Parts: sequence; C-alpha cells; structure tokens
Amino acid sequence: MSLLTDLINLDLSDTTEKIIAEIGGSGIDMRSKARTHPGPVTDPSKLPKWNYDGSSTGQAPGQDSEVILYPQAIFKDPFRRGNNILVMCDAYTPAGDPIPTNKRHAAAEIFSNPGVVAEVPWYGIEQEYTLLQKDVKWPVGWPIGGFPGPQGPYYCSIGADKSFGRDIVDSHYKACLYAGINISGINGEVMPGQWEFQVGPSVGISAADEIWIARYILERITEIAGVVVSFDPKPIPGDWNGAGAHTNYSTKSMREEGGYEIIKKAIEKLGLRHKEHISAYGEGNERRLTGHHETADINTFLWGVANRGASIRVGRDTEKEGKGYFEDRRPASNMDPYTVTSMIAETTLLWNP
Repeated sequence: MSLLTDLINLDLSDTTEKIIAEIGGSGIDMRSKARTHPGPVTDPSKLPKWNYDGSSTGQAPGQDSEVILYPQAIFKDPFRRGNNILVMCDAYTPAGDPIPTNKRHAAAEIFSNPGVVAEVPWYGIEQEYTLLQKDVKWPVGWPIGGFPGPQGPYYCSIGADKSFGRDIVDSHYKACLYAGINISGINGEVMPGQWEFQVGPSVGISAADEIWIARYILERITEIAGVVVSFDPKPIPGDWNGAGAHTNYSTKSMREEGGYEIIKKAIEKLGLRHKEHISAYGEGNERRLTGHHETADINTFLWGVANRGASIRVGRDTEKEGKGYFEDRRPASNMDPYTVTSMIAETTLLWNP
C-alpha cells in the first residue's frame, strides 16, 4: 500500500507526457490553482488563458464573476518536479481590461518604453520576512507571551539559541534555485525569527516576477512546515527592527564610466517625488520608517554613502569607482515589486521635473 508521501512524490513521466501547471497571480493574499497540460511547455504564450471566480476573492461581483488569467512567466515546480511548472499570471476582465489589482500590466508598459529598454535596468531586491508560530502568531523561537534577549546577537547568527527556522530558509533557497529564480543569497536578520532572501540582479519586469514566485514558494514551504510567514513591515511593536524590501537599482548609464553623476541626478529626482513613492511602497510602512532601527523618517528624504539610516544608500564601492548602483531603502516588506520597480524606472528615466 502506497503512503501519502509516495503519492505526493509520484513521477508522472513514466506513464504520461501530461504535466501539471500550477497557475497563480500576485498579491500578498496569494492564491493558485492547477490544470493539466498535454505536454511540456517553456513558453507562456503556448499556455491557454484560464479563469477563476473573482467574486470569491473580492475582485468581481457575483453576477459577473469571471476573472481571466493571462500566463506571463514560467518556472520549474520544485514541489511536483519533473516537467511540471509554476506559472505567473496577471488578471483581466473578460473584455480584456486589467483588473484594479493587476499591477503587472502597468509595469509592463513602463518596462517596454524604449527609453527604459535602452537603459537595461537591473534590480536586486532584499526581501525580509518573519516566521510566526501558527496558533499564536508570535515569532518562532520566542517564548509564548514573552520576549527573547535584546537585538544584537541574531543578525547572521548560528546556534539553536539565536537562529530560528533555518530548515525552512534553506529549503526555500534550494527550491528557488530549482525553480530558476535568480536568488542570490539569504541571511538571518536583526530581529530573531526574521530572515531575508535576495533576488537579482534581474532585468526589468523579471525581477518582480521572480520575487512573487519566490514569495509563493515560501508560502508553500511554510504551509508544509506548519509555520506562518509574515510580510508585515513591523510585526512586533517596540525596540525591534521592522521588515523591508530594500531595492537595489542601476541602469546601463550608471554602470558605465561617469555613472556616479547619473546616480546623483536619479537620486535627486527620487527626492522630488518622495511622497508619491512612499504612498506606493507598502501598507503600514509608517510603523517601520520612524528614523530608528536603520530607517529614515517617513517624511524625510535623505541619501548618503554607506548610510543605513538614509532613504537612499550609495555603496562605498560605487563612490570609489565612480559608477555602480544605489539602494532604495524605503520599500516595505509587503510592497508590490511591480509597482516599486516600475516606479523607480519611471521616475529616474522617463519623468522630467
């Protein structure tokens, strides 16, 4: 008699060419559904559109509930393995209009602008998150109803008394590599139970696709582990670090000789649109951007070299070499990467004050 684990790990390639496509869209409330496809596929345009009940997700009225899924990017499925795939989709009305929560459509328009395409924008996104005990919604490794010792020994730590949830983090790292995500590293964060993974450098809209799929994989792994992942920017009030999604950015001109001057002009533009960016950089960010715990105050824009208390940080290597990239430290951990990456490109490359 087969065990449940045997069936979960069943290799379908021995008996059929059919594959399973797990199809989903973006949003912190991530969801997905699966369908069978007649054979292996690597091009999203070869997949059919599909639909779901938008009235059950708060995205459509009951009397006209169909929302249409357009496949946009394909990744290998680390859960089913074989030729099975994960498919990143965005959502439209039956008439072909993007629904209000579809942030990818507007981002794709910006990233397809010739002025943006020519500059080949690179992004490296540092996604922070917190692992919570399922039934009490309190960070893993913390005593229920109590607190661990103060911050200091936990950042990049090892040891059972300082590092909590490494099995989940390492599983996620390897699953992302398997899926084809350009994940570039992981580390434990300043608050115990909090971790970070980095995606990039990735070009244009692919950075946001990869962050969403990496978040999806993390949700699935924590589901298996019986742990809850939180992208709240300040999960624990008080003298504890919040969670962000620092976004590193460069263009072709910034990476070439004389790029430091281009970087400074781009930062000046970002400062002029500070309020607009803050309003789009994640919900609850005012609880995180206080001017403490390695943040600048939400109402203040400032930049500096190697300054982790700034809105924009420029690395020492960039200053020394006269070219490179900068880091926008303002985005919250729950930000929409389509919105943030495209807005940075729009402000620095297309917007004229």
